[in-house]
Amino acid sequence: MDWKQIVSTVAPGLATALGGPMAGVAVRGIASALLGDEDVPSTDVETAVLRASPSDLRKLKQAELVFRQQMKELEIDLEALHAADRESARERQVVTGDQMPAFIAFAALAGFFGILISMIFVDLPAGSEAPLNVMLGALGSLVVAIGNYYFGSSAGSSAKNQLIEQLIGSQHFVSSKI
Repeated sequence: MDWKQIVSTVAPGLATALGGPMAGVAVRGIASALLGDEDVPSTDVETAVLRASPSDLRKLKQAELVFRQQMKELEIDLEALHAADRESARERQVVTGDQMPAFIAFAALAGFFGILISMIFVDLPAGSEAPLNVMLGALGSLVVAIGNYYFGSSAGSSAKNQLIEQLIGSQHFVSSKI
């Protein structure tokens, strides 16, 4: 499994930041939470996430909460930054008529499904599964980015989930007071 997929499951806000201009801040937050030092190589952060224990995952979730609070204090809307970035890329494509994004999207989709099919139906040489799994994970992330580019992100769904969590939390607080 890709380390960024683990982060996106446990700390989706940090994972969102990893894909944009706040990536350095997110990596330092993860490093600080898991390794106790934010000035470590990104490979060490990757290894720490991949080897994380349940206790470490709780630390990662706490780092997410701190990160979201910091972004809120700075009045930085991460999803707005990502949406603006995607929108400017789409506008550029419309203005220039550039077909390269479509070509890259097609190549990534063909590569993803080609590797997936070959892993299912072809006897692979010994030792080739690990590199293919890494490549499949990377292409899978790219396929998600392609879907976000062409069809929009699931930010609305994420906002809905947060609202439901807040409502449930406030109902629990009210019911515990009664």
